Amino acid sequence: MTNKLDFNFGYLFEEELISEIEKLGIYKDFLEDTTIIEVGDYIKSMPLLISGAIKILREDENGEELVLYYLEKGDTCAMTLSCCMGQTKSKIRAVAETNVELIMLPKEKMAEWLGKYKTWQAFILQTYHNRMDELLEALDTIAFLKMDERLFKYLKDKAMVTHNDVLHVTHKQISEDLHTSRVVVSRLLKKLENENKIQLYRNSIKVLVL
Repeated sequence: MTNKLDFNFGYLFEEELISEIEKLGIYKDFLEDTTIIEVGDYIKSMPLLISGAIKILREDENGEELVLYYLEKGDTCAMTLSCCMGQTKSKIRAVAETNVELIMLPKEKMAEWLGKYKTWQAFILQTYHNRMDELLEALDTIAFLKMDERLFKYLKDKAMVTHNDVLHVTHKQISEDLHTSRVVVSRLLKKLENENKIQLYRNSIKVLVL
């Protein structure tokens, strides 16, 4: 775990903080499509993402989901931190977009490290800033983009976080992530293919314009 910590966070954190993370952190790995955090869970630890990508979703009262943003290597989840600090239940669902490696940090250390390490304070503040920008972008996407534009942005974002322009995702999965119907998704995917933005295959989608 030491090498992975140094590679991903050594340039951000001082050696003393890295040593504490190594001592207290618990290494975990999750396979693609595994739920890491469920809506309503009490958060006992905060994740630092070592490798892979995580999809953060919001659920309405009918159980319908909407993708808010993605976490990538070197990220943590601001909403998880808020739950840690406030001792409240999770309001999001976190799902492994790819195979994922995490270091789980005890919530008891979050406030202590904010006062003890300037690098940790800067990291957390930057995390809140980044996640806020992404939430505003998600809101703008819903409010101002047409569904075909939302769909194409979703595909591009997915390709970028997985570092793969060939996406193995079903029309049903896309419709759930975008909170729309599978019929609409299928029709708009064909429209995007006709515009030479994507190529449709039987079990995958290739993004041609990134």
